[in-house]
Amino acid sequence: MPRRDSVRFLGDVPPPANLSALTRAELEALLLELFGKVSSLEAKLGEQREEIARLKGLKGRPVIKPSGMDKGTEPPKPAGHVKRRFRGKVKPFVEIKDEVIRADIPPGSVFKGYESFEVQDLVISAKATRYLRERWVTPDGKTILAPLPEGIEGHFGPELRRFVLMQYHQGQSTMPRLLGLLRSVGIAISKRQLVRLLNENHAAFIAEAQDVLRAGLQTSPFVSVDDTGARHATQNGYCTQIGNDWFTWFGTRTSKTRLNFLDLLRAGHTDYVLNDAAYAYMRAHDLSATSIALLAAAAQTQFADHATWRAHLDQLGLSTLKVRPDPVQIATEGALWGSVQAHDFLRDAVILSDDAGQFNVGRHALCWVHAERLVHKLDTFNDQHREAQARVRGLIWDFYAELRAYRAKPGKRQARALCARFDKIFLGRTGFVALDRLLARLHANKAELLMVLERPEIPLHTNGSENDIRCYVTRRKISAGTRSEAGRDCRDAFLSLGKTCDKLGIAAWDYLGSRLKVAGAAIIEPLDHYIRARQRPA
Repeated sequence: MPRRDSVRFLGDVPPPANLSALTRAELEALLLELFGKVSSLEAKLGEQREEIARLKGLKGRPVIKPSGMDKGTEPPKPAGHVKRRFRGKVKPFVEIKDEVIRADIPPGSVFKGYESFEVQDLVISAKATRYLRERWVTPDGKTILAPLPEGIEGHFGPELRRFVLMQYHQGQSTMPRLLGLLRSVGIAISKRQLVRLLNENHAAFIAEAQDVLRAGLQTSPFVSVDDTGARHATQNGYCTQIGNDWFTWFGTRTSKTRLNFLDLLRAGHTDYVLNDAAYAYMRAHDLSATSIALLAAAAQTQFADHATWRAHLDQLGLSTLKVRPDPVQIATEGALWGSVQAHDFLRDAVILSDDAGQFNVGRHALCWVHAERLVHKLDTFNDQHREAQARVRGLIWDFYAELRAYRAKPGKRQARALCARFDKIFLGRTGFVALDRLLARLHANKAELLMVLERPEIPLHTNGSENDIRCYVTRRKISAGTRSEAGRDCRDAFLSLGKTCDKLGIAAWDYLGSRLKVAGAAIIEPLDHYIRARQRPA
């Protein structure tokens, strides 16, 4: 006997017809109808399962593809026949050496010249040199030892060190695979020695990466920023990217707070400065007038490090105040921003971000792609919601296309018209409550979304930052986190220098050869010189 609760769901279903009275054709028709209903129910069940999984926060189907707003607003290509582009003749970057190949010919043949055939090849081989250094003893008993050739530091030559750094940081190789490759070509090296080649004696590279950041912050009209997860010393942290069209810099720290971001913007300086920029920051972030007056009345306005600064706050009594906002935090952020301005960083530059709160300092602009993505990913529950969402997205896409046209040809009349149209789009009402609230929130960021009207040279999106930080994400997936501070700083520095070389049109191989003093390598000036030259106003 079947249990009643197992068939209770059939209570409202009418009893089936007398199947024995149906003909074969009628039975086949009924079977096809039932197959269709089962297929429809299975599809509906799948949709319900996906919706339940989404509401529960479980892993469902792959994430929806990006909206493609930037590509979707590109002007259409001109119609007509477009001439196909071919690769053209390959020209090697190195000197071509000629080698004559003789042919076996019968007597009486006539020589008709040569038929050229170019072949590119790569020679990878191990080389060991024993330097016999002369030793002399002068009449006064002093020993003179002949110096090693330039570029020789330790028992591994500059070519080997260049290859190791290139393969690990630019080639994204793992240490075990790199170790196996070196041993397979005949290099006698241990894992510890390889780690030392990667992490030790690279202070000059780290300092040059810092100089790259300083040059970029001093000369750039804008910087684009982003961050991603990073793991260091078995602890979760964050890697912040700062860059633009001419440079890239990475910095890994334990937090992603605004204090951390302001500290990174000091580009290695450790001082805290109280100046007009610092006091303006404190007032903008609602620090009480009494606290600002206490700081302004003190004679000292510059502090060498964090310990000196905190001692000053303790002396003024700000550390004991239990109010909101925290006076110590706001005062510290203000002093950091004062230090940034005192070192002539970001004087008139715009910081472009994806609306992460820690990046909202100074003159701030927002990414339009991230703003539209909020509308794109908004949950809809009926046809009215979906229609309203599609209509608003279309309006935003059209507006974005006009902003792109404005960047190419700015004007005051166009700027006024775009401001009015922005209000019309984001203050409108659609009847979809969640969408209306989102539009109102985006309208509150009007000044940051329309920064391009004042500064047409800044991009409308942070695609450059996301592209830059991809190399760090790849490194993280391949080799996980770092353990020592030297390893962390070297990873940040070499990825920064490699990306900067790419943007400046400098081969990373040539750059490493110049810095490691490889014989015959091209001479590459400090990278910050190229950045200052490219971004210097005309």
